[in-house]
Amino acid sequence: MAEKKYVVAIDQGTTSSRCMVFDKNGLPVVSDQMEHAQIFPKPGWVEHDAMEIWSRVQDVVRNALKKGNISTDDIAAIGITNQRETTVVWEKATGKPIYNAIVWQCTRTEDFCKEWQKTPGWEQDATGQGKVKDHTGLLINPYFSGTKIKWILDNTPGSREKAAKGELLFGNIDTWLIWNLTGGPNGGVHVTDVSNASRTLLMNIKTLKWDDEMAKFLDVPIAMLPQIKPSSAVYGNTIPGGPFGAAIPVAGDLGDQQAALFGQACYNKGDTKNTYGTGCFMLMNIGETPVLSKNGLLTTAGYSLEEGKCIYALEGSIAITGAAVQWLRDNLKIVDESPDSEYLANKVDDSGGVYFVPAFSGLYAPYWDMNARGIIAGLTRYVRKEHIIRATLESICYQTRDVVEAMNKDSGVPLAELKVDGGAVKNNLLMQLQSNILGAKVVRPVVNETTALGAAYAAGLAVGFWKNVDDLRTNWAKDLDFSPVWSDEKKEGGYKEWKKAIEKSKGWVDG
Repeated sequence: MAEKKYVVAIDQGTTSSRCMVFDKNGLPVVSDQMEHAQIFPKPGWVEHDAMEIWSRVQDVVRNALKKGNISTDDIAAIGITNQRETTVVWEKATGKPIYNAIVWQCTRTEDFCKEWQKTPGWEQDATGQGKVKDHTGLLINPYFSGTKIKWILDNTPGSREKAAKGELLFGNIDTWLIWNLTGGPNGGVHVTDVSNASRTLLMNIKTLKWDDEMAKFLDVPIAMLPQIKPSSAVYGNTIPGGPFGAAIPVAGDLGDQQAALFGQACYNKGDTKNTYGTGCFMLMNIGETPVLSKNGLLTTAGYSLEEGKCIYALEGSIAITGAAVQWLRDNLKIVDESPDSEYLANKVDDSGGVYFVPAFSGLYAPYWDMNARGIIAGLTRYVRKEHIIRATLESICYQTRDVVEAMNKDSGVPLAELKVDGGAVKNNLLMQLQSNILGAKVVRPVVNETTALGAAYAAGLAVGFWKNVDDLRTNWAKDLDFSPVWSDEKKEGGYKEWKKAIEKSKGWVDG
């Protein structure tokens, strides 16, 4: 049999779906991408049409293979990476979702979470310590899948009865795609990996199994949950009638941020990456033992290459970063295209004293304030749109510094170098601002779409396309690094003003 040439990654994100084909050197050969609709039924509510996502995924797969003239005979395996906490519940017999997918950004379960935080035995202190963190490494927050599943079952007529009979299935987007790719109602495989399972509030962070106590409290039947598998394993084969048109192993599954960690070759304890997308997500490899943060970070499963074992990570999640630039484009219409932000922000020397806290979904790490809302502070008549655009880019960097400060406290090791990836890292001004605001080197790789690459790596390892992680380390290459040029006075002065703006945004809903 001829040697396989490629691994395919399906990268299903918050705003779009993409198919990327990688060769043995970890270099992209061809890709295709399509956006899907963002649904906002009420303020703070965010939904997707899961059927539209599945349709877009099929389209981008077919388009990429056609554009690259890729034969299915040359594909060794398929890896999946996905927006993580976004929640789908569907009928096992028909494959039809019973409600729109509830997106990770959605805040509809906020009131339930506030009550949960006060429930005897489940109390959570200001730093997030409590039973939920002990069980899951996470916090009581609308961000995670568990409360979203509960909301769907509580608010969709007849769904609790169907769930009790085993007629409904839950999955994050990875599970939804794998189930459909491998047959759907006709024998689709119902699985997830540890990285995605660790984002549900339902997996025990120490045992890597579904947690009965968490499931019971949230009233989520264990029977509707997928089987938890390693991130690199053969889950099943695509069906000949699907978008690939042949039986190919689906062999990699990683949540998008963990996939980026894996794609950035962060295989040593202490290795850290930050992904710049709709939000920003910083992960630090902390090894084989889950360490619970005391400074507002999450403990998450990083990746698993073997049943029952896991490499863990500390994570700082920021809800709105690239999405703030999209907001300038779509809502305020002060940029025509997101990449224009670099050109326009470069037309001014600084932000003119403006600070923008884009807390559209509350504040995530390290503050975890569900009541915070977005503010633009420091406005004077001197300010032009270019200042607001530059302040938006700076907000991405300041939020990242907030997470770095917390990570330094938890790890005890000051960050010296940050690996970066994601679509926004093409913006050289943003990367230089990030280095200035952190006071640390920022390193951009040759392949900056490391989320898709990480999924490809996981799949390729499972089928022997790559032998081991040393092969993957060899593939990693630097494109450019950015070193800080601001004085300490300027760096710390700006950060002090940023912290003032953060305080103004906190508690806004109750204020």
